[in-house]
Amino acid sequence: MLLWQLFINGLVAAGVYALVAVGFGLIYRTTRFFNFAHGAVYTLGPYLAYMFSKVLGFSAVLSVLLATVVCAAVGALMEISIYRPLRRAGASELTLLLAAVGIFTICQNSISAVFGDSTTALRFGSFSGTIQLFGARVTVLQAVIAGTAFCLCLAVTILLWRTRFGNAILAVGADPYLAECSGIDSGRVTLQVFALGSALAAVAGILVALDTDMTPLMGYGAMLNAVVAVIIGGTRNPLGWLFGAVFLGVAQHVGVWRVGSQWQDTIAFTLLLFFMIFRPKGIFPSPETRG
Repeated sequence: MLLWQLFINGLVAAGVYALVAVGFGLIYRTTRFFNFAHGAVYTLGPYLAYMFSKVLGFSAVLSVLLATVVCAAVGALMEISIYRPLRRAGASELTLLLAAVGIFTICQNSISAVFGDSTTALRFGSFSGTIQLFGARVTVLQAVIAGTAFCLCLAVTILLWRTRFGNAILAVGADPYLAECSGIDSGRVTLQVFALGSALAAVAGILVALDTDMTPLMGYGAMLNAVVAVIIGGTRNPLGWLFGAVFLGVAQHVGVWRVGSQWQDTIAFTLLLFFMIFRPKGIFPSPETRG
């Protein structure tokens, strides 16, 4: 019974992991570098929702929508003002990575300066009660969070494989120069991917804050989990990112049964090292990398 409860808890956590991983993975697939500033957008989302709701008095729905839109704009601004000029100047992937780490640090410290370092509660309405799942229990709020996260991930997956915009994203990710020759504006597609990925990160941060509150440091753990989920699933396979998030979430929470909750980050790092050494292409590598 305890093992089943831990498994369900892992699936709930995996919903948010997947949402962050999908946004992070889309940006990586398109630009070929790890945008660690994604974690800053994840943190900014709930703090903006808090400001719109508690300070400015907007409704819960409007606060979430505004926070998501602003975070999408912030992600697009990062691309236009920093990453794109660096790429045009011939910057290496390492340079872009260092720039992303710098943006993450600046944004995290800025959030601390504006909102303080203490834990802040974000609450919208009442989600009281629990749900029984074959003997395991989850709160109504946790069920809503996991359901929302997985539905958004499914929607993005359908967007990628069933729409012209999704095909454009896949084409730019495969070869931006060939995509340009085919009439696709790779710069515009990349900008749209940054906006979409940042919006997903903001929603994920808001969902987590509703359940466990928020701190300016919350983005670090989110980025770690997103990177591990993407590497487990395969850096170029959107469905693999979902599987990687589930694998990581379940592994962390079942592992708590034996080693304690303080070891969750250690479990994530262990999985990261294992897959980088023994399965660097992930469990589901893209068709062009099979072999």
